Amino acid sequence: MVTNFNLGDVVQTRKGHPCGSNEWEIIRLGADIKIKCLGCGRIVMLPRPKFEKSVKKIIKKAVESNNDIAE
Repeated sequence: MVTNFNLGDVVQTRKGHPCGSNEWEIIRLGADIKIKCLGCGRIVMLPRPKFEKSVKKIIKKAVESNNDIAE
């Protein structure tokens, strides 16, 4: 399953963070993905394959503003 992630997406992970939250916001995309815990604010960087295995579902998609592009 190939899932497209965007900056600002909020995802739910299979395992919870030690603070008790399992909701994370994506703040960097690339070969590594940087995510921020919405419970305590901790920032973690994971390799993309490990991140994709740990994601259970996308809770909230980021609002895309690509409609404002001038032609």
